[in-house]
Amino acid sequence: MARKDKGKILQLRNRSLISLTNPKSSIAERFRTIRTSIQFSNVDMDLKALVVTSPQPGEGKSTITSNLAVVFAQQGKRVLLIDADLRKPTVHYTFNTENHVGLSNVLSRQATLQKAVKASSQENLWILTSGPIPPNPSELLGSKSMNALLDEVKNKYDFVLLDSPPVLAVTDAQVLGNLTDGVVLVISSGNTKIDSARKAKELLENAKAKILGVVNNNKKEQNILYYYNEK
Repeated sequence: MARKDKGKILQLRNRSLISLTNPKSSIAERFRTIRTSIQFSNVDMDLKALVVTSPQPGEGKSTITSNLAVVFAQQGKRVLLIDADLRKPTVHYTFNTENHVGLSNVLSRQATLQKAVKASSQENLWILTSGPIPPNPSELLGSKSMNALLDEVKNKYDFVLLDSPPVLAVTDAQVLGNLTDGVVLVISSGNTKIDSARKAKELLENAKAKILGVVNNNKKEQNILYYYNEK
């Protein structure tokens, strides 16, 4: 890859982390608003582990997840961002880190959590990348090892965010939604079909996942994000 092209790629990655690179921007403020909405979405329950997903690929759920992880960490919370998309992982690209050891290694007992977790450039934010893509993602995510891992990280961190594959593509998000405290569904304005959003909501609810709200991404008005509480 030419050095010029590599520079463009890194620049795009930095833009996707606007909460880190430009925390005073209006979009970063929107992420902080979504953070507050999540925190008050269920006052009777201590939210410790949250899944972010979307109906289909390309709706921005990975960018949303990473920026939410940053703003939660900026609040002073000890945050762990887990790339639980064991099919098309992107977190290691977003944070410009290696992905030789990660979630798949921990779940298959090839590495310890301590060895796999990496510090990020944002204070109070740690990252567990996906690790090598396994042949059986759904089975790994629904395993006893995943249950044990979630119990462990919820004791070590104040807040855990999981980036999940799209709901309509595979069953992974349903599995993770059932194991965690809540799900945020990301839709893309002008891109996500109403039937797709409804089907995703139905599948998550059938899996006993608690949908906390919906983020409407890619609004034309200054690319503003909107958060809708699922009440």
